[in-house]
Amino acid sequence: MIVITAPTGNVGRRLLPLLLDSAPARGEALRVIVRDPARLPDAVRERVEVVTGSHGDPAVVDRAFDGADAVFWLVPPDSSRTPDEAYLEFTRPAANALAAHGVGHVVGVSALGRGTPVAGRAGLVTASLAMDDLVARSGVAFRALACPSFFENLLEDADSIRDEGRFTDTVDADRKAPLVAVADIAAVAAGLLLDRSWTGTGSVPVLGPQDLSPNDLARIMTEQLGRPVRYERRAPADLRAALVGHGLDKTFVEGVVDMKRAKDDGLDAGVARTPDTATPTTFAHWAAATLRPAGLARPAGTAPLRRPPSTQERKQPCPQRPPKHRSPRSCSSRPRPNGSP
Repeated sequence: MIVITAPTGNVGRRLLPLLLDSAPARGEALRVIVRDPARLPDAVRERVEVVTGSHGDPAVVDRAFDGADAVFWLVPPDSSRTPDEAYLEFTRPAANALAAHGVGHVVGVSALGRGTPVAGRAGLVTASLAMDDLVARSGVAFRALACPSFFENLLEDADSIRDEGRFTDTVDADRKAPLVAVADIAAVAAGLLLDRSWTGTGSVPVLGPQDLSPNDLARIMTEQLGRPVRYERRAPADLRAALVGHGLDKTFVEGVVDMKRAKDDGLDAGVARTPDTATPTTFAHWAAATLRPAGLARPAGTAPLRRPPSTQERKQPCPQRPPKHRSPRSCSSRPRPNGSP
């Protein structure tokens, strides 16, 4: 029995089809924990056991982990709580239930940064790494998928990319860092859940195919969308003010800002890319397959947009749309305040 948490989220909804394709032939049953079963496709609901509720609820995880052999663990970020509450306290009931039911294996979505000089001051990522330690202490065989920011975080900038030809973040425009598609994270998770010959605890970096800077992303989007796209760096103080203004917990906001600073200081640069840590989806492929269908490409038969002015050329800054926070698992760390952390 494999239990999947957050099955309707960015990673979970890509993981479920992979498991449904392979698990039955291996004699594996699937069980999902979901707040709203109606969000599951009909074809999925017919083939899985559904436990309704939050996987932060002790009674729900106690019921869901009964008889489980493996669990896919992902904590959705909750900006109404402090980072420790959102990650550690949310996970504590599950850690207790894992031990109580003797679950053998857990695969969790986490963040890069462990062992780097900035890991202890990385806000949401620091909380996510502490969550990993809590799960590992439960006695399960555990693999934390150490993810950088997600390509999908850019979907939060879809309006400004389409309307103004720009996207924003707080990192240096030329800082190269790994980024990954959530589909690749799901594929790595599926492999670990289906082949549980591994033991012990540790991290599995999921790094994407290459390091890219914000300026690289802008260039590739310009090529793939057929319209000029540029990167605009914003100050951490501006991000903080915007998030607080949207009613997010102030401690959570500081966690987002600290994570952003840590990423700009090399949080995601601590692991070398190898054939075992690289994943196949390129940003160019993702932009063509995801951003273009989202309506960001230049409409056929229209003239290319004039190149957006640079920061130096603009007499007045463009108005900033209110940002959405992304989780540490997200890249700019994008659902997000990737992913992933």
